[in-house]
Amino acid sequence: MSLLSTIYGAGIATRNTLYDRRIVPARKLLGPVISVGNLSVGGSGKTPFAVLLGEMLKARNVKFDILSRGYGRKTRGIALVDPGGSSRDFGDEPLLLSRKLGVPVIVGEDRHAAGVFAEQECGTQLHLLDDGFQHRALARDFDIVLVTPEDARDRLLPAGRLREPPSSLSRADAVVLTSGAVPESFPLNGKLTWRVRRGIVIKEIPTRPVAFCGIARPQNFILQLRAAGVEPVAQALYRDHYAYTEEDIHDLLKLRQQSGAEGFITTEKDAVNLGSYLSALEPLTVVPVKMELLDAANAVDTMLSMIAERRRSP
Repeated sequence: MSLLSTIYGAGIATRNTLYDRRIVPARKLLGPVISVGNLSVGGSGKTPFAVLLGEMLKARNVKFDILSRGYGRKTRGIALVDPGGSSRDFGDEPLLLSRKLGVPVIVGEDRHAAGVFAEQECGTQLHLLDDGFQHRALARDFDIVLVTPEDARDRLLPAGRLREPPSSLSRADAVVLTSGAVPESFPLNGKLTWRVRRGIVIKEIPTRPVAFCGIARPQNFILQLRAAGVEPVAQALYRDHYAYTEEDIHDLLKLRQQSGAEGFITTEKDAVNLGSYLSALEPLTVVPVKMELLDAANAVDTMLSMIAERRRSP
């Protein structure tokens, strides 16, 4: 491990100790909080899982809102996401969650203040804390952590992609194994273990597209396309949460012409970040990510019963 990673790890350990021993107290909201997070910097499927969890809660008529930092937005402060707005105002993932779930999504650097705002505007209800595992300033009633096979052998930032070591899973209530992760690779110690299937949904397979995306693990998108029978004639990969510019659109159109492509294919997240440039890339196929939780009914029953029990306890 590099020296910088060692220093980073020591800082993380100190912070967690302060919260674990309640030297620094976490602030509470009136409504229960379910956190959806991970160990690494992006690419584990937090947003598709939050959509899946939201859909399951809606099916049970559970009222909820979503609290998010709003990573990548150019604004500051607390704001209720307008589903017709832009990723520059609210962040790409909060905007995607708002559009797909149709529930209040509140962005704010201070997630407790965002939660107070949500309770004032929407009433006391359940809160989904997006990307919340490392946000220990807000108390939560149930912690869900997604892990990938890479997490088991990765290193801490900045040498690797891990924000916390796998030993931090001791704080989790449920660990979600994604992308073929196996329980033997992680120190689960009797934790609830959930498994998900993750894939892309393509209703009509385009011919000869240019594939492009700006996500955490962009090469995975290309592999998923090929597995679904789509063979891109060219590709353009950008950094995660990429905000497209007019110059990027010109470059993509030039790439289509040079490669003889018949159109474009990208992710839902990128479609959000394209904003008003979306129509310039037609014909464009936007590919949703779909997650399926195995034994979903039992998982949700267990989670809600544990939350109810904890809320009853003093």
